Amino acid sequence: MYPQLEIHLDRIRQNLDAVCRITKEEGHCKTLAIVTKGVCADPEIVKIIISEPRVDYVADSRVKNIASYADLAHEKGRKTMLLRIPMPSELIEVVRYVDLCQISELQTIRLLNREAEKAGKKQDILLMIDMGDLREGLFFKNREKIHQTVDEILTMENINLRGISVNLTCYGAIIPKNDNLSQFVAVAREIEEQHGIRLDIVSGGNSSSIYLIGKGEMPEGINNLRLGESFLLGNDTAYCTKLPGTTDQAFILRTQIVEVQQKPSLPIGEVGVDAFGQKPYYEDRGIMKRAIIAIGKQDVDLDSLTPLDTEIEIMGGSSDHVILDVTKASRDYKVGDIVEFTVGYGSMLKATTSPYVERVYK
Repeated sequence: MYPQLEIHLDRIRQNLDAVCRITKEEGHCKTLAIVTKGVCADPEIVKIIISEPRVDYVADSRVKNIASYADLAHEKGRKTMLLRIPMPSELIEVVRYVDLCQISELQTIRLLNREAEKAGKKQDILLMIDMGDLREGLFFKNREKIHQTVDEILTMENINLRGISVNLTCYGAIIPKNDNLSQFVAVAREIEEQHGIRLDIVSGGNSSSIYLIGKGEMPEGINNLRLGESFLLGNDTAYCTKLPGTTDQAFILRTQIVEVQQKPSLPIGEVGVDAFGQKPYYEDRGIMKRAIIAIGKQDVDLDSLTPLDTEIEIMGGSSDHVILDVTKASRDYKVGDIVEFTVGYGSMLKATTSPYVERVYK
């Protein structure tokens, strides 16, 4: 059945080995978290991650994904990490399946303490610090609030403050630099000094931080990274460069053509908005040969699809259709033919979440 997402497990292993080598050998990270959310915790990829001895944490933003592999991870000596700050409604599941939880709201930490007490567990947490990307975390300039929060956490009998964590790039697109991560390390040292504690983990971000290791600019004191896209697609997400020893072709999307027609390039009639409320722009290219493939925005992100046939151009799409310009293609495309694409993060994320995309392992 099509569409298919071909998952090349040998290339996944290659990428995982590369990022483990970069972070643990060149970057001197004490611990490494590998993130499964980009592939919706695909079980075959999870097995590869859990079998890698240099991986310390298997991480995801969804508790449901973590629950699917928590037992296997623990059997192999790996711990689980929750990336998204938890909802109060899911704290019972957090205590049950999550070893290390990123969190920022004191109210939620209080509730988590109660649930951990009920379960007879001491819950490890990382306190999120916002260094300017303006997503989650206590704002780094408000030191008083940070210290007040730490003060109360240290009184909780069922919460163990393992360290602090920062997220950059995902919302505000702020790139990790030696400067802002050095300030983040300074927050960690200040917490240790003021509260007389030691923080085991100073987690310096995601795949947008890894490039600093190669440049020799990762601040001393950062001892953990949380990596998803860099091992799945081989990307440093700060500058979209390829990491040494990785490939961007671990995933190949295979789609089938359902229509091929010669049509004008400009729609006829008054232009309104499309199915997603956007008003499209069309360029007049005359009559073109247009192929429709049976996949759509429900399954992929068109901006992160790249045809392997460089003579094909993606024109656009709707929920269930993607329209291709095959006018200049050397191949005479017909109904039933297969068109292949490499995928970026957005398409990989959607395709592995969509129940309509078949997975094929190579």
